[in-house]
Amino acid sequence: MLNKILISICSIMIFISLSACNQKNEENNTRLALLKTTNPAPKAIDHKKDLAERVEHEIEAFDEIYDVAVIQGKKKILVAYKVKHLDRFQMKKIEKKINKKLEDQYPKDDFIISSDYKIFLETVKLINKMNDPKFSEKKANKRLNEIIELKKELT
Repeated sequence: MLNKILISICSIMIFISLSACNQKNEENNTRLALLKTTNPAPKAIDHKKDLAERVEHEIEAFDEIYDVAVIQGKKKILVAYKVKHLDRFQMKKIEKKINKKLEDQYPKDDFIISSDYKIFLETVKLINKMNDPKFSEKKANKRLNEIIELKKELT
């Protein structure tokens, strides 16, 4: 009787362990985004991502930054980045440098810049969703605007 109970408990534990390992890769990438460099490819909602790629390279050139996510919308470009731990005391200074560089390089474009982890995570999630061909431009633009509004609320 005791053996049957132990076998049942072991079977349940193995089942739970296996089902926990079967999570979506997208969720794991998003969770790990805070811990490691994800370097998501820049995305553009209208599939003209040359500007998004240039912006990403401009931001990656900063020594204080180790990860960047860029999404180019129809009207605005969202730039979310992560700052190296020891440089976090200079967040305002870094943001001003980034803002100035982007305004000088691309004066006609409207940038939303954020170093907030939540904005970065939401940006990475959106980039992952945009890789799915079933995810429409309309949904992507709507979600991008929601992230921008979230950024404004956090400010």
